[in-house]
Amino acid sequence: MTTATRTPSATYRVPLIVAAAIVLGALMIGVVFDANTGLLMIVGGLFGLVLYHAAFGFTSAWRVFIKERRGRGLRAQMVMLALAVVLFFPALGAGTLFGREVYGFVAPIGVSVLVGAFLFGLGMQLGGGCASGTLFTAGGGNARMVITLLFFIVGSVIGSAHFAWWQSLPAFQPVSLVNVAGSGGGMAISLVLFAAIAAFTLVMEKGRHGQLEKAPQVDKHGYQRWLTGPWPLVAGAVALAVLNFVTLALAGRPWGITSAFALWGAKGFELVGGDVSQWGYWQSSGNAAALTSSVWSDVTTVMNVGIMLGALAAASLAGRFAPNFRIPLRSVLAAIIGGLLLGYGARLAFGCNIGAYFSGIASGSLHGWVWLVAAFAGNMLGVKLRPLFFTGEAARRPAAKTC
Repeated sequence: MTTATRTPSATYRVPLIVAAAIVLGALMIGVVFDANTGLLMIVGGLFGLVLYHAAFGFTSAWRVFIKERRGRGLRAQMVMLALAVVLFFPALGAGTLFGREVYGFVAPIGVSVLVGAFLFGLGMQLGGGCASGTLFTAGGGNARMVITLLFFIVGSVIGSAHFAWWQSLPAFQPVSLVNVAGSGGGMAISLVLFAAIAAFTLVMEKGRHGQLEKAPQVDKHGYQRWLTGPWPLVAGAVALAVLNFVTLALAGRPWGITSAFALWGAKGFELVGGDVSQWGYWQSSGNAAALTSSVWSDVTTVMNVGIMLGALAAASLAGRFAPNFRIPLRSVLAAIIGGLLLGYGARLAFGCNIGAYFSGIASGSLHGWVWLVAAFAGNMLGVKLRPLFFTGEAARRPAAKTC
């Protein structure tokens, strides 16, 4: 059934059911656990809607730049990061936001970050998505990305098992631009770096093609486009930065994704008789508390569920929810390998493209910039390896709906 022939009731039935589920889940979590945690399920739903409708991918944007020197996606990421630091740095410098204590994701810089980010970058291209991309494409009906997600979780558990050893390797202490240069100074340094990266993509793209790529023409306008997509990339960038700021206000810290994968995997491992409580990763007070508490009290879990539900609603609105379970064997193998690399790398590197790159840089952490360089190098290798796994139909998938 195509979007054009569907009746209004068919168009809105599933999205309304999903929206009701998100609101009901938010109310139940708010009553049982914490009101802000409940609200964050709604924020997660909005993240899923934005990611899907804007097709805001990190993996595809980097792949297109590496292969074709097209930088529209990378420039959108710089817009997102620029707005994020403008919003985040004053709040992080003050230490409070709307009367609530807040903190950023600032992590050490060492061997584990370099190796973990590189592995994550490689996994992005083989798995077909990043952390946010895996969630919103799986929620939007991509059956192959469900495989990536399952092995993302497995890789996260393995990474948590090895976490203590990797952290014993040489590393520098965490450095925050907000602490070193102040809110204004750190903001100025960051904005100059974003502008330099955007300018570099402009030079590279014009050097290869002579002109910049134009945004795709869309035959939908007004409310219809905002309801069913696709959205302009820049609109997605702005919305993601604002929603991350809302997350900071409600959760007291920025948006993250992959810690929940480690938690889900650890709880699943314990259900079959395993014991992770003595592993170094689970010795920190926060992780130990999460392991012994209900998974629904975990902010990251709640937001991840919201993201998948939001993407499901968006895919249904767009008439694109149509899972295809006929997946080539080599594509399945790439999803398994990529998922394991994504999960393992995220644990070593203190996060993923969201927790380390987006939220890390928005927090002023130099670790976020190191993550970007190492992960981009991993993507370069991953792009070279993709032809071994993606052929035929898999290789011809529209880039707009991949991460």
